[in-house]
Amino acid sequence: MRLNRFLPAIVLAGALALGVAACGGDDESSSGGGGSSGGSSEELSGTIRIDGSSTVFPFAQAAAELFNEDQPNVKITTGQSGTGGGFEKFCAGETDISDASREIEDDEEKACEKGGVEFNPVQIANDGISVASNKDLAVDCMTTKQLKELWEPKSKVKNLSQIDPKFPDTTVTLYGPGTDSGTFDFFTEEINGEEGATREDYQASEDDNQLVTGVSGDAGGLGYFGFSYYEANQDKLNLIGVDDGDGCVKPSSQTIQDGSYKPLSRPLFMYPSAKALARPEVKAFMDFVIANQADITKAANIIALTAEQASQAKKDLTTAEQKAGS
Repeated sequence: MRLNRFLPAIVLAGALALGVAACGGDDESSSGGGGSSGGSSEELSGTIRIDGSSTVFPFAQAAAELFNEDQPNVKITTGQSGTGGGFEKFCAGETDISDASREIEDDEEKACEKGGVEFNPVQIANDGISVASNKDLAVDCMTTKQLKELWEPKSKVKNLSQIDPKFPDTTVTLYGPGTDSGTFDFFTEEINGEEGATREDYQASEDDNQLVTGVSGDAGGLGYFGFSYYEANQDKLNLIGVDDGDGCVKPSSQTIQDGSYKPLSRPLFMYPSAKALARPEVKAFMDFVIANQADITKAANIIALTAEQASQAKKDLTTAEQKAGS
């Protein structure tokens, strides 16, 4: 994914960001921004290396674009090797910020300890994992039990009518994230009851765009990926609601924020290292991200934080910056 599809929103968000000094001073001071998060006259330089979740990737790209409007001399590289792949690089000291669609796991935390990488996570947005099919595969809703029957290890389901005779009598081709993806970890735990437990005969990719292409181009295509990728391609996909026992709910900004889209709503994070936060350009970037997260999420088609979450994110970032400066 490239930011060309975000340009109209970025132009608007950029204009809002330029005015943040006039209308968002309280946000800056509460996040420890030092004024650099909104039109600061202080010019910064350096390089910020970001990698990790493909779901957070559009957010990181949009944030980098907007930040560079004020700080063009800071080079920001963004990658999408998946949450797990991103943590591998992060804990090896190869990146400054790790994007994640789940919390860091015990083995990853131990790898960071071994590598001398200290961190504090900061929630930057929300997401709901979308279950979607090809437009020709007209399925309106699936229960979590039916999704498990389709995706669980050693599943023999080849046709959705095997699950429910009301479903289309169509051979299904499954698409989903690879094992380095936080989306894969979250979905398998919530749907199959165990992280990493899944049938293996599906088309896997760490790139959500490839999953969208596969599902939209295959008459029997069905898969799961971050909500922002559905939003950007909804004209080519059929969104499937999920029923966890309380009725069928489809992901939307409202159902993801209020938690009614269960069990596939989740928080999204950035993990800046303490060492990186001690550098002025990284501190300024993270201050900018939290002060402007609402505009960045609009530009990236990702679900914004609630007011309560935004307040907590500022506190978490302030704590991280204080530790980095101690």
